[in-house]
Order: sequence, then C-alpha cells, then structure tokens
Amino acid sequence: MTASSSPSSPRKLFLIGLSIAIVGAVLFSTKAIVAKLIYRYDVDAVTLIAFRMMFSLPFFIVIAVWKARTAQPLSNAEKGQIVILGLLGYYLSSFLDFLGLQYISAGLERLILFLTPSFVLLLSVFLMKKKITAIEWAALGTSYLGTVLVFVHDVRIGGSNVTIGGLFVLGSAISYAVYLLASGELVRRVGALRLVAYAMCVSSVACIAQFFILRPASMLIQPMDVYSLSVINAFFCTVLPVFLTMIAVDRIGAATASQAGMIGPVSTLFLAAWVLGEPITGIQLAGTALVLCGIYLLSKKKS
Repeated sequence: MTASSSPSSPRKLFLIGLSIAIVGAVLFSTKAIVAKLIYRYDVDAVTLIAFRMMFSLPFFIVIAVWKARTAQPLSNAEKGQIVILGLLGYYLSSFLDFLGLQYISAGLERLILFLTPSFVLLLSVFLMKKKITAIEWAALGTSYLGTVLVFVHDVRIGGSNVTIGGLFVLGSAISYAVYLLASGELVRRVGALRLVAYAMCVSSVACIAQFFILRPASMLIQPMDVYSLSVINAFFCTVLPVFLTMIAVDRIGAATASQAGMIGPVSTLFLAAWVLGEPITGIQLAGTALVLCGIYLLSKKKS
C-alpha cells in the first residue's frame, strides 16, 4: 500500500497547488471589471488604488502582527527584500495596471498581462538557468493562442490613447513577473503568509501616501457605490487572491503558478457578460476552450 500511495502523493499536492493558483487568478482578474465600474464615477487611478489598499490594509496588518509574534525574526537583508518586493509587485504593478485601464479596454489589458508568464519563464532561463519543459511551452503556447482569439477585437477597437495605456499595462506585467520570480525564492525562507502580509503593508502605505501627496483629502468623499465596489476590490480581488497566489507559488513554483493564472483573464469573459452586459461570441468561446486546454496540459506536468 505504501508503494502504491507514495507516487500519487506528490501528484495530488501538485494538483491542489494548481487549483489554488487558478482560484486566485480568477478572483484577481476580476479587478479589471470592478475598476471599470468604479471609473464610471469621478475617480482616477490614484484614488482607486488608495481606496483599494485602505480597505485591504487591516487584513494584512492583523496577519503581519500575528506572524511577527510567532515567527523567527527577519534578517536585515530579508527586510530589505520585502520592502523592494512590496513596492515592485503590489505598488508599482497595481498602479501601472489601474493607470492603463483608464486608457484601454479591459480585454486589451488582460491580453497584455498575459505576457507575464513569458517574462517569468524568460527570467527563469536567463537569470536562474532553469530548464523549461516541453509541456510547459506547449501549455503556454496553447493558452496564448486562445487569448489572441478571445481578445483580438479589443486590440482593433483601441482608442487614441491605446499606446500609452498599453505601455502602462506592459510595465505592470514586467514588474509583476519580476515580483513572482523573486518572491518564489524568498517565500521558502520567510513563508507565504508572512511575505504577503509584510509586502502588502509596504504597498498599502505607499499607495495611501501617494494619494495624500497627489490628491486633496476631499477626494475621500465619494458616492456609496464607490465605497462598496472598493470593498469588493480590496477583499475579493486583493486579499484573497494575493494569499492564494503566494500559497500556490510556495507549492508549485513561480513559473507554473504564473502559467496557471492564464485561466483568470479568460474567466472574466463570463463575468463581463453578467456584470457589464458584454456579449460572448463564438471566437471568444473557442479562445476560452484553448486556454482551458492549456491549463489541462499544465496539469499533466509532473510535479
């Protein structure tokens, strides 16, 4: 019995980690829809991200204090790394993403963010000398093909500011790829919950400070719908997916977790149809099927 159950255990753990990454990606990708709803009011990217972090900060403070009391003290080098990761992965990446969403459609934003797995893989190859398996490339290529089919019409109908908006989101994808790769190495020493809590506290302080430097305090007074949507953005699109993603990185690695995240943007097709009334075409459904095939190929990867 031991011989037959032992080989399946790593496989089961890998699939659990992959499932966690997929759920986190679906929740995290809904931020584009929530952001578009908030942008219907007199709110800009600086204010939007400030509200997001104001409402999410208490959750991260509670976990940060708990981990600080129960875990081993951090070294100065680890503290410095966490500050850099917080500014790079959750402050800069999120701000550039929300800034870009002011100029381009949610579909084009999701398409550009799909470059993140490529950046993670390339950085892994050139900086860390890691080998990428054939099935990982197959999963990546299949999912990218599906993404192109799903979002090609968004590229064609981009507005006059599509270039600057696209560059903002591209910067977001690059910074988040660096964050994922760097955190994948640090999370094993510090722990997923601890790293996320500390990094998000750093990011929250940066976002809130940015708001009070660039905007008057009167901008804090907004319609009740803005507060409600910001709470959704903070908890369901930030707190939950951030922890789920870091747990997945700890279990299956940064490169695999980022590839699994491909399902998230495609899932927003159905959320957009439900929440925003956007139509779902045959091409979009075909693209969705290809992305799901890519995730299936990824699930066949040996742990």
